[in-house]
Amino acid sequence: MRRVLSLLVVSTLLMCLCNVTIAQDQAAKKKGRKGVQLFNGENLDGWKCFAYESDAKIDDIWSVKDGLLVCKGEPKGYLFTEKQYTNYKLMVQWRWTSEKGGNSGILLRTSDEAVSFLPKCAECQLCVGKVGDLYGFHGYKLTGPKDRFAVREAGALGTMYASSKAKDVEKKPGEWNRAVITVDGGTITVVINGEEVNKATDCDVIAGHVALQSEGGEAQYRNVRLIPIEE
Repeated sequence: MRRVLSLLVVSTLLMCLCNVTIAQDQAAKKKGRKGVQLFNGENLDGWKCFAYESDAKIDDIWSVKDGLLVCKGEPKGYLFTEKQYTNYKLMVQWRWTSEKGGNSGILLRTSDEAVSFLPKCAECQLCVGKVGDLYGFHGYKLTGPKDRFAVREAGALGTMYASSKAKDVEKKPGEWNRAVITVDGGTITVVINGEEVNKATDCDVIAGHVALQSEGGEAQYRNVRLIPIEE
């Protein structure tokens, strides 16, 4: 009888520990899914601005209208987060207000020092016709598939590492696109409108800002969200 009671006690304790562990795992997963809302839909809190060869202020280039983050596209520069991140999943929706579209990019692991109109960083290209291309500027190293990868000197962008997208899935100017970019260790994976279009490996693993580029053409952004990946 004593042995049966002991087994019951042990069994009960194990069940309690198991329930606690499950609850903790569920809480962690729920917290991870929530992530960080980088753009709050109301103002530019949490962001800073760099304008190249200009004394333009953040409000001269970037604004919030009807819950959308709006970029005029000029002068050249970028809007960047105050905080830095190393490994994460980033979600961004964007569209062009002009039928011609424009040029912009999502900058990843962005350094504090602007070498030219762009700093050392990786970029997911948003330029019409090139959405999903991955670049490394000013010596930020990455590698892509041999048939889509090149290294070249790019003037104001320094040594440039380029991995072209595998396919074109961007929508017409005026329609909303969605990018899901996973920056995890030495790998950067780009999913555009639900389809994986690029993956770079052997990427430099450094902490940096997340940034949105201003480089021609008015663009709108929404649902800019980041989920940190634990190391």
